[in-house]
Amino acid sequence: MQPPPEYGVLLPTRSVWAGVLIGIGIAAFVDETVFHQLLHWHHFYDRSTPAAGLVSDGLFHAFGWFAVVIGLVMVADLRRRAGLVGRSLAGGILLGAGAFQLYDGTVQHKLLDLHQIRYQVDLTLYDWTWNVLAVLMVVAGVLLIRAGRTRP
Repeated sequence: MQPPPEYGVLLPTRSVWAGVLIGIGIAAFVDETVFHQLLHWHHFYDRSTPAAGLVSDGLFHAFGWFAVVIGLVMVADLRRRAGLVGRSLAGGILLGAGAFQLYDGTVQHKLLDLHQIRYQVDLTLYDWTWNVLAVLMVVAGVLLIRAGRTRP
């Protein structure tokens, strides 16, 4: 079997995208498992019946699963080509998880009002914690990606 074309050429951008997909999937998994299933704080879509909320959780879980699988397939291809950049992958994971969480906290929670982190409590602390953690992950991810471009 011959090595793939461009064998040994580092591919930082593709490594970042693989990480972003994995990060989105991890964030979706943690959100779904912890807040939806274990704590029962909300469903993905709470503006309808509990049955509709359960179906929306299933679709959300499937979305996260497919994001991780596609990201891992990309990682396997990058390894086969000897083109994986570890810092770019790690940065992409943090960037994907943080961006997903920030999108969830701002667009889905506040703009679209699909659901809230919790109900019948003051949301201020929850919202700030959720979004500040998201921004910290995005910043850490960007710093790692930048480091991956100079020092793989």
